[in-house]
Amino acid sequence: MAPPEREFPTNGRRGTGLSRRSLLTGLAVFGGLAAAGCGRVPAEGKEEGGDLLERLRDRGTVKLGIASERPYGYINDEGEPTGTAPEIAKVIFGRLGVDNVEPVPVDFSALIPGLKAQVFDVVSAGMYIMPERCAQVLFADPEYQMPDSFIVPAGNPNGITRYEDIAEQGLTLATGQAYAEIDYALAAGVPESRLMILPDQVAGLDAVSQGRADAFAGTNLTVTGTVEGNSRVEATEAFVPIVNGEPAYGAGGFAFRLSEGNLRDAFNEKLHEMKGSGELLEIMAPFGFTEAEMTELTAEELC
Repeated sequence: MAPPEREFPTNGRRGTGLSRRSLLTGLAVFGGLAAAGCGRVPAEGKEEGGDLLERLRDRGTVKLGIASERPYGYINDEGEPTGTAPEIAKVIFGRLGVDNVEPVPVDFSALIPGLKAQVFDVVSAGMYIMPERCAQVLFADPEYQMPDSFIVPAGNPNGITRYEDIAEQGLTLATGQAYAEIDYALAAGVPESRLMILPDQVAGLDAVSQGRADAFAGTNLTVTGTVEGNSRVEATEAFVPIVNGEPAYGAGGFAFRLSEGNLRDAFNEKLHEMKGSGELLEIMAPFGFTEAEMTELTAEELC
């Protein structure tokens, strides 16, 4: 699943400074977890074929867990789900005989718990495929790979270009709840005491622009999209983090419950057809993706 829960300072306090939106989202999710608790959930680590695809076809709707992160998955001004993952989901599930998608927005850290508790049917949020998450869910093969970058004050006064710069200068780094960037920072030597865990990238921009954090770490497209039009901050050049001496290639994909191997396999088949035809890039290009972000990595390799 996501990196282990840890206590980190946020805004100079212990715990997380949740917005009203985040609080309401959390209440809705945990209410859903309780309601789903008596449903059939497979034992930890048990993979099954599953019949969810047939049930989704009968229902006509698939529920997508999204995390309100541009460009991966969010609700637009018209109240519709969009971003790379929901747009891919609309096409693939349509071809699998499920015509409607219903977004379920939650905080990023609630995606895997919500999936496992059947609050929604699939995680559609561009989630990085990582071994600790692979132990909890089934991933489709990734649709993209992405370097990281930082939100820093305009002019980048601390010369930050990599996680090691944060550690060596004793700076404060902000990032999002359950983001892979937490582990990247710890691997580079950033102490837990210098990590500020925030609800999302918008809170990260505020923390940097107000001087409460020296940088915010996220994926390159998330960071560049967040700073656009803001003269107080800028995005650093994209880079691939190094973990234990090896490049950590962040690659994101859809996640399914361990009990739903049949659905994951059917989804994967359509995804690879779209990769081969170039249709996948056509869907993702309006959100800033290029050929450079396309990948032939597999979930098996990343797990």
